[in-house]
Amino acid sequence: MADDKNRPEQPRVEPEIIPPDRSGRYSPWSPYGLTETRGTHRVYVTRMGPFGIALLLLAIVAVTTIVMIAVLGAVLIWIPIVAIVLIAGALLRALRR
Repeated sequence: MADDKNRPEQPRVEPEIIPPDRSGRYSPWSPYGLTETRGTHRVYVTRMGPFGIALLLLAIVAVTTIVMIAVLGAVLIWIPIVAIVLIAGALLRALRR
């Protein structure tokens, strides 16, 4: 029974519990960061009206447009590069014959 493989292993060391600092001094390791204040914060949530929905849709369209312009720009930059490589390859193949 002493070599029972199904028994869970007991922890070898007891975990150390470190209490929070109650001195009120500033600590660079503060969980509140550098600019946040301590205390209670309130978050107000309301239903969106027609104007808010329109602004949200406008923001989504703007972000989508910017992403599409960036992707299209990246594709348009590669078109001349691929064309130059293909033309150079065709010329080199024609010159070897």
